[in-house]
Amino acid sequence: MTAVALSRVPVDLRPLVDSDVDAVLALDARVHPNTWSSKFLRSQLANPTTRTNLVAEVDGQLVGHAALLVVVDEGHVISVTVDPDRKRSGIGTVLMAALCRDALVRGLSALTLEVRVSNEPAIGLYQRFGFAPAGIRKGYYTDSAVGGREDALVMWAHDIADPAFSNRVDEAINRAGGGPTDG
Repeated sequence: MTAVALSRVPVDLRPLVDSDVDAVLALDARVHPNTWSSKFLRSQLANPTTRTNLVAEVDGQLVGHAALLVVVDEGHVISVTVDPDRKRSGIGTVLMAALCRDALVRGLSALTLEVRVSNEPAIGLYQRFGFAPAGIRKGYYTDSAVGGREDALVMWAHDIADPAFSNRVDEAINRAGGGPTDG
């Protein structure tokens, strides 16, 4: 487990395990109009060579999770989800930094993700990590609550092996108020 000391909240990061699935799905139901199934989420845990799945806890309570899919030499950020009651506390930064560091350890060359065009705080977070807009996926997100669709902004971070990327990850953590500690 990795403890991350942030000025706003101490966060424990660890790999997502099967016993976390129900809590992750409950959190997702609070955040996303459509959620993954427990079967899909468990299938992601069965592929650690091509998947990174993390949970963030505060005082033993699950407050966020994040996932990375590895495809050849690139990573795709599948999800960064934070408890709505904990938004703007640095948890998303900690989760994103962990995924970026994992991508570096794996020797990946680039990272990509999609984010709702309306999710300005998340877009800002990803930009702090060096992600840049690369395009729009029209109607990518289905919003079952209102029966509509929302576009996704596609973002890329290229050349992540460049030391500048690692420096941006460190800077994002420093701006959030801390960094990893032994734990």
